Amino acid sequence: MLATLRNALKVKDLRQRLFFTFMMLLVIRLGSQLPCPGVDRTYFSSWFAKQSAEAFNFFNAFTGGSFEQMSILALSITPYITSSIIIQLLTIAIPQLEEMQRDGEDGRKKLTAITRYVTVGLALIEGTAMAIGFGNQGLIPAMSSSSATFITKAGAVITVVAALTAGSTFLMWIGERITEKGVGNGTSIVLMINILSRIPSDMNSLFEIFVFKDGQTVAKGALAAVIIIAVILVTIVLVIVLNDATRKIPVQYSKKMQGRKMVGGQSSFIPLKVNTAGVIPVIFASSLMSMPTMVASFMGKTGGTGIGSKIITGLNQGSWFNLNQPVYTLGFVLYVVLNVFFAYFYTSITFNPIEVADNMKKQGGFIPGIRPGKPTQDYLNKILNYIIFIGAIGLIIVVTIPLVFNGVFGASVSFGGTSLIIIVGVILETLKQIESQMLVRNYRGFLGD
Repeated sequence: MLATLRNALKVKDLRQRLFFTFMMLLVIRLGSQLPCPGVDRTYFSSWFAKQSAEAFNFFNAFTGGSFEQMSILALSITPYITSSIIIQLLTIAIPQLEEMQRDGEDGRKKLTAITRYVTVGLALIEGTAMAIGFGNQGLIPAMSSSSATFITKAGAVITVVAALTAGSTFLMWIGERITEKGVGNGTSIVLMINILSRIPSDMNSLFEIFVFKDGQTVAKGALAAVIIIAVILVTIVLVIVLNDATRKIPVQYSKKMQGRKMVGGQSSFIPLKVNTAGVIPVIFASSLMSMPTMVASFMGKTGGTGIGSKIITGLNQGSWFNLNQPVYTLGFVLYVVLNVFFAYFYTSITFNPIEVADNMKKQGGFIPGIRPGKPTQDYLNKILNYIIFIGAIGLIIVVTIPLVFNGVFGASVSFGGTSLIIIVGVILETLKQIESQMLVRNYRGFLGD
C-alpha cells in the first residue's frame, strides 16, 4: 500500500488528484464543525448522550459526528446513497429507467440527474422530520418559546431544513468532484472519512474504560489493550480476506474463421466475488432494525416496561450478547436472517446469470463441461447461490465479533464490523483505482503519447 502511494506521488497528474482529494476531505471536516443555524447545540448534545448507546450510534458514525454536533452536514451523504440504491432498484421495475441504464453515456447522465433530484427530495424529507421531531422537544428554541409567533416558528424550521438539505447536497457535489477530479470512489471516500473521524475518540473511550480505569493493575491493563488490538486486527484481516475472495469460473472461446485467419480459442474466466453484495446487506439490515428505535425515540416512547419497549430493546444492537439480559440476543437472529436475505436480494439485481449466459453464447464462449444456454444459466445460478451464502456468513462473522465484544464487556463505540468493512473496502478499491491510473499512464508513455 505504501509503495503504491509513493509511486503515485512521483506522477504529477496523480499527485494533483491526491492533493485535490485531500483538500476536499479537509473541507468536509471543517464543514462538520459549522453549527446549524437556529439550533441549541447544548440541548442536543445532552439528548444524544442518552441515546447514542443504542440506535443512533450507527447513524452518527456515518455522519462523522456531525449528527451529534448538529452541524450543517448532520444528514451526511446518506440521502445520496439511499437515492442511488432506490434508483438502482427501480431500474428493474421501470422499463424506462432500465432503458436509460443500457443507453450508454447519455442514459447514465440522465440517471445521474434523476438520482440528484431524488437526493434533494430525500434530504428535504429527512431534514423536515428531524427539525420538527427534535424541535418540538426543545432543539429549536423558537419552537418551544411561548412568545414566538407562528411565522417565527415556521421560519426557524425552514432555516434548519434548508441548512441540512444544502449540507447534504454539498456533500453529494463533493463526492462527484472527487470521482471526477480526484482518485475516484467519491461517495465511498466521503463516507469513509466520516467513519474514520470517529475512531480516535472511540479508541480513547475503549482504553479509558478497559486499560486506564481506576484501580486496575498494569498487567490487566496490558492484557485489555492486547485484547482490544487483537479484536480489531482479526476483524480487519477477515474483511480483507472477504473482499479479495473470488470464485473464478473458467470460460473457453471456440475458434472461428475471420477472413483468412482463424481467430478465437482464448481461455478466460468469470470472476465472481464471494462477497458479491459488499456491505449493502449489513447497511440495509442495520438500518431496518434501527428504524423502530429511532421512531420511538422521536415520539418519546423509549424506556418503558411493556412488551413493545422490550421488542424495541431487542432490536438494538447495543442490547445483544449482554450476559445479564441474554433474552434480548434473540434480536440477533432476526439480524442474521435479514443479512442473508439482502445478500441474495441485492446480488439478484446486480448479477443476471441469464444475461451472462446469453452473452457468452453470442460470443462463442462456453464453460468447459457445461453446454451453452440454459445449462450454463443453471450452473451459474448454482455457483452463485453457494458463494452468496458463504459471503453472507462471512459478513455476519465480521460484524458479530465487535458486537460480542461490545455486549460482553459493555463497550459502547460507534465503529464496528460494518464500519471496518467500509473502511477496508474503500481503501483497497481506491488503491486499485490508483494502480490502474498508473498503468494507463505507463501504457501512454510506452506508446509515446
